[in-house]
Amino acid sequence: MSEAFQRIESYYAGAYWGPRKESPEECARRAEVFLAAVSNVDPSFSRWFQQGRSRKDALKRPIEPTRAALEKLIRRGKDRQFEDLGYSVWAWNGVCVDYDDSGFNFACGIYSDCVSNRCVFNLPTRGPNAERVLSEPILTGLVRSMVLAWEPDSAIATSTLHRDKVAPTGKSGTFVGWIMYFPRSRGTIPPLPAPVRIEPVEDKGTLIVLTPERFMAANQEHVALAERVRESLDRAGLL
Repeated sequence: MSEAFQRIESYYAGAYWGPRKESPEECARRAEVFLAAVSNVDPSFSRWFQQGRSRKDALKRPIEPTRAALEKLIRRGKDRQFEDLGYSVWAWNGVCVDYDDSGFNFACGIYSDCVSNRCVFNLPTRGPNAERVLSEPILTGLVRSMVLAWEPDSAIATSTLHRDKVAPTGKSGTFVGWIMYFPRSRGTIPPLPAPVRIEPVEDKGTLIVLTPERFMAANQEHVALAERVRESLDRAGLL
C-alpha cells in the first residue's frame, strides 16, 4: 500500500436503533423523508441508484424518491429467511470517480434482538465532492436528516480511523466522534469544553459537534478534545 493511500482518512455517518417492528409502508414513509432531507444537504445526495452488476448497470436503475416506489423497493429487500430481520436497501449516488462517490444502506423493520436497524452512509474520501462533503455543516445536516427520518437511539458522523483506535467494537453510542446525536431519553447533556457546540434537533434530542473544522485522528488536539468530552459524557451516564 502506498504512503499516499495510507494518509487518506475515511469518514462515515450512521444512525442506529433497536428492535422496531415496522411495515414496508412505514419504512417507505421514513425513507421518503430521509431522501427529501438529504437532497437539500448536498448536490451529490440528490439522486440515487440501486446496486447493479456494474456501475453502468446501476446507472440504469435509478431510485424514485416517492413513497410508493420506495415501498416496492423495500418489499424487494425483505429478508428471505427470517421475518424478524425486516428489510434492507442499498443505494449509490452514481458518481463514477473512484473515492469521490457516496452510498448508503438502511435496514428497517427489524425486531430481532440480534441485529440493529440502521442507516449507514459511506462518504467520499478524496475529490471535489469529498472536499465539500467532509465539512461540519454538511455532515451536521446529514446526521440531522437521519435523526428526523429514522428517530434512532444514536447517530454519528466521524473518522473511521479514530473510531477504530478508540472503540474496536465500533458500536455507536459507546465512543465519542466528530458529530454525535443523543435522544432526550438518554439524559441531559453536561457542559462541554470549547469549541464543542451543542444544538437541539427539534424535540427529539441533541447534536454534539466537537470541532468546526474537519476532525482528524492525526490531530492530537482533536483526539485530546474527544477524550475530554468522552469523560464528561461518561460521568453523565450518556455512554
